[in-house]
Amino acid sequence: MKRYILTGAPGSGKTSVLQALRGRGYPVVAEAATDVIAAGQSQGHDEPWNDPLFADQIIELQRARQQAPAVAAAASQVFDRSPVCTLALARYLGRPVTATLSAELDRIIRGGIYQRRVFLIRPIGFCRPTPARRISYEDSLEFERYHVAAYERLGFALVQIAAGPVEDRVAAIDARLREWVA
Repeated sequence: MKRYILTGAPGSGKTSVLQALRGRGYPVVAEAATDVIAAGQSQGHDEPWNDPLFADQIIELQRARQQAPAVAAAASQVFDRSPVCTLALARYLGRPVTATLSAELDRIIRGGIYQRRVFLIRPIGFCRPTPARRISYEDSLEFERYHVAAYERLGFALVQIAAGPVEDRVAAIDARLREWVA
């Protein structure tokens, strides 16, 4: 099983790229943090990221998605973010690294759960706010730096995917995946 990660700044176009990859037949796994935020907001928590258990909730959902039967059956998959992104989020928010997050990072590194080459989707020049994404473009660039540092510190190699039309970005990722899976 080969699991590939897409990461990048909020609003960089990861979701659009993933949807296009799905259209090309790649099994994709949605970002967990956005769904944890949406669930919290649906329960009346305006800013669920302030919950001390926020990172742990993301980790639990990421792990469940990684182990889902439909996902587990595929030869390769593309994940929208990973526990390393959750580490970057905790650091960006000034939160401690919880025991759950630390254990999951140890598990994915020791177990080689994800491929060591990670796609870094570069920013497109703006960041549209959403209920789950309340961040300025400048802050999204700072958040991206936390991601880069976390991945590099843990020994992952970042493969930069330049800003541009979605199809150009998808073609670049598709070419790399075909090369790596072969």
